[in-house]
This record gives sequence, structure tokens and C-alpha cells, in this order.
Amino acid sequence: MSGGTAMSGNDLDFEGWTCPLPLRDTPTVVLGHGGGGAMSADLVEHLFLPAFGSAARAELGDAAVLPRPGGRLALSTDTFVVKPMFFPGGNIGDLAVNGTVNDLAMAGAHPLYLSTAFVLAEGTPMTDVGRVATALGKAAERAGVQLVTGDTKVVDHDSGDGVYINTTGVGVVPDGVDIRPDRARPGDVVLLSGPIGLHGIAVMSVRDGIDFGTRVESDTASLHELVAEMIATGADIHVLRDPTRGGVSATINELARASGVGIELIDRAIPVPGEVRDACGLLGLDPLQVANEGKLLAIVPADAADAVVAAMRRHRLGAQACVIGHCTVEHPQVVTLRTGLGATRVLDAPIGEQLPRIC
Repeated sequence: MSGGTAMSGNDLDFEGWTCPLPLRDTPTVVLGHGGGGAMSADLVEHLFLPAFGSAARAELGDAAVLPRPGGRLALSTDTFVVKPMFFPGGNIGDLAVNGTVNDLAMAGAHPLYLSTAFVLAEGTPMTDVGRVATALGKAAERAGVQLVTGDTKVVDHDSGDGVYINTTGVGVVPDGVDIRPDRARPGDVVLLSGPIGLHGIAVMSVRDGIDFGTRVESDTASLHELVAEMIATGADIHVLRDPTRGGVSATINELARASGVGIELIDRAIPVPGEVRDACGLLGLDPLQVANEGKLLAIVPADAADAVVAAMRRHRLGAQACVIGHCTVEHPQVVTLRTGLGATRVLDAPIGEQLPRIC
């Protein structure tokens, strides 16, 4: 039995499908789609697999048996509950792929495989599920990863809203690469791949009817190719981390504690787009605490910084890479921020999430 899936950007043409009646005749998710029977199989075969495209493997067993590549394996898992599901520059589907690929990349790993688990709320439009699945498949294709196994559950409409996704990723770390959060050393230089705050503000711009007067798009992207360019310089990269929830502030504090070093950042060196700064001013937010989904922080030896920055700038996702600070023996495990007036203040980690359900 075949399904014709006429998919164009924002919607799916259910009238053109020739799949079994339970899927075509229910424009929204119903509990039966999570029951493990014919409706579940229909959902996978005629929505998810066509949407995933060439990124999906045909086998649908409960476990995937995969070849083991040379090198050490890296494993990461993450769950995505962003609200709303669709935001300028992306949606929860591509975010789920990019977020897990980036977690692997921050260990220096080349991503290979992803699992995908969907939790669908009863009543969610099938067109929305299709848009999310299509975006996820396209993001996997762009990242060069295979979708090798997965799961779908349906909850009643009082227990969730829209689509939640868990992705688990497997990658391989090349020999000689040792990137860990506890490897920062005094004298190391802190690098940032580009402007911050775009993802968090993009999500906020379509939440609760907030209008910032300008369009801000999420920076969601897979960073593994940028990381590969950095590794190819031969530099002994000590630390990589993507500043997602809690932004630069939370991430850099975590790294200072893990390595036991002090870190000093230079306020004016940190690129904050004007529209992000304006939106944060309106909402009373600190741009350094706003989530990113396509940026990375790197800590490298001082004598390697120029070569690594140059390599980053040659890649489109690192075109605005810059030095934003350094590690020091002073004030161990504390991050300070040197202001434009020459004063220094402590940059604390946020106590909680400024922007809940941002990823």
C-alpha cells in the first residue's frame, strides 16, 4: 500500500493520500494513534517515514543494529518541549535534530545516528505533525545523520499540548580529540562563534502575542561541520559547549566550576544584535542569559586562538567568530564581566529559566 504525500512547506495534502482510512479520516491526533495497532502503524508508514525522507532507515524494529565505526563512541539524549512548536527560523522538528547533533559535536564527535520519540497530544492537527516531521527529516538529511529507530506515544489533551520530541544521538570521536568541560586552563582564550540571543527572542516574539516591531529568526543549526573545521587546525581544543538554556551566562559559569578556573569576559567583545538588545530591554532580560541554538563557546590555548578563529570564520556558521575573554588563576570558579567603563562585575549564573520551554 502506498501513500502519495504532496508536502509543500507548511501543510500536507491529506486529500491526495491513499493510505488507510483511520489516518486520512482523522485530521487531528486521536488516542488510537498511540495504541500500537493499525492506526499507529499507519501513522508511521504514511506520515513519519515519507516526511523523514532519505534520512530514515526502512527497518522498523524496536532496536537498530548499527556498524561500529573506528574511534570512541559518543552518546547524547535530549527532549524538546518548545512552545510554540513553530517559530521564526524553525520549529521543534529541526530543533530536535540540531540540538542533539550539537551535543555530540561539543564532544568533538561526528554525528552518525539519531533515534526519534514523539509524544503527541490528542487533538493536535495532523498537518502540524506533518510539518514537524518533515522539518526533522530535512534537518537530519542536512546533518548527514540517519534516523534509525523511534517511538510514538499519544496522551490525552489534558496531559500535553502539541508535539514533544526526544532524540538520542550516536557519534564517533576521532582519535586524539579530548574535549571536556573540565579541561580549561589559566591562560586559555574564550571564543564565541557569533551573535547571541536570537533563538530565545525568536521564540518569545511569537509567544503570548508579543510584538518587538522587527522579525528575529532563531539561529538553530547543526554545528558539527564547524567543529570539524576547528579540529582540522590541529589545535588542542580544550572545551566546547553550546550556550542553550541559560545562555552564555549559565554555560560559562558551568565551565568555570567544572575546570576550577576563573573566567573573565569582555562585555563589548560579545556580539549582541541590536534587535535582541532592544527586545531584552523591553522584557527586562539579560541577553547573556537568553538561549541560543546555533552558537558555540570554545576554550583553546592562547597560542592556538588565531588559527581556530580563522578556521571558524571560513565557515558560514562561524563567520562572526571572536575572542570574548580568557581564563585566569584569579577568582577560581567565578566569572567576571569587564564593562565598557572599565569596571568589573561578577557574572552570575541565572537562578532559574528566564524563558521556560525555549527548547
